[in-house]
Amino acid sequence: MHSVVISGTGLCQPPHTITNAELVEAFNRYVDRENTRHAAEIAAGTRPALQYSSVEFIEKASGIQQRYVFDKSGILDPARMYPHYAERADSELSMMAEIAVAAAQQALAQAGRSGADVDAVLCAASNMQRAYPAMAIEIQQALGAGGYGFDMNVACSSATFGIEQAVNAVRTGSARCVLVVNPEITSGHQAWNDRDCHFIFGDVCTAILVERAEDAVGADQWDVLGTRLATQFSNNIRNNFGFLNRSEDSDPDARDKTFRQEGRKVFKEVVPIAAAHIEGHLADLGQAPAAVRRFWLHQANEGMNQLVIKKLVGEASRDRAPLILDEFANTASAGSIIAFHKHHADLMRGDIGVICSFGAGYSVGSVVVRKR
Repeated sequence: MHSVVISGTGLCQPPHTITNAELVEAFNRYVDRENTRHAAEIAAGTRPALQYSSVEFIEKASGIQQRYVFDKSGILDPARMYPHYAERADSELSMMAEIAVAAAQQALAQAGRSGADVDAVLCAASNMQRAYPAMAIEIQQALGAGGYGFDMNVACSSATFGIEQAVNAVRTGSARCVLVVNPEITSGHQAWNDRDCHFIFGDVCTAILVERAEDAVGADQWDVLGTRLATQFSNNIRNNFGFLNRSEDSDPDARDKTFRQEGRKVFKEVVPIAAAHIEGHLADLGQAPAAVRRFWLHQANEGMNQLVIKKLVGEASRDRAPLILDEFANTASAGSIIAFHKHHADLMRGDIGVICSFGAGYSVGSVVVRKR
């Protein structure tokens, strides 16, 4: 069994920003359009009037202040309310592969590696833009990597679940250097016209390089002390979009074909699950939560993260648990990886940290690391 390190991280950040004020202005124009269009039904009491959103509502509900997206104009068009991407030919690099390669190149450079050093690529994300061929295999080819690649989806826990697969492959010797990429184009499955969740998501792509400790040459290395995964079925976060929709003769634009959640139930149920998961994982590694220098948590809701940390260590400072969702919003599985990527340089040799995700499933994944 080989010792395993994380030796590089990368981040591909979209070119466009949507502030809460911009989002609210577009959403409220959509509300006016829809309420005018259905004025007779609203007056007759057969259809409820849509309600305005506000910057105050968004920030109080989530802590989000803005988000990055790959297309802005389509989202802010009240007659459209979702992104517009040009269809690419089969001979062109797909959108998810393009951003994954950009993030991967950063991670490889940080680790002092090239694509040729990689012998496995895992594309772990909450949505894939096609069924096959696997996104990971396209990314593998674009990077000039060898070995194998495969896709996996565990919603917002995809990145940590992918890291465990990478760690296991390296530890057992089936691979020496594994790249995990998380291309999260969440704007494509966001319900931008639903007041309860129109503000939640942003786009991004992250990458993490996992390799044998004996091979690592990069200056920034983190021993992987352990990984742990858990799932528990829940319908409280759901998206029914899938390849059988056509055969069901269901409406492809129906509300259930995009992200939806029972937010209050998710908050109430996931916080204790996540806190207990982290505490149990640390205990099995002989560590106490108080000994953890930093927690890089899934970035979905500021209040949720604060409560998880308070349950673990009693205080929830941004130094102990950095927040990036105010800038990036919820980026699905990439959120905890962004937090790690941006907020680990100040840790000292021997410091322990926990990368943890939680999301639909329910799913929880934790990776305990130590600065080398």
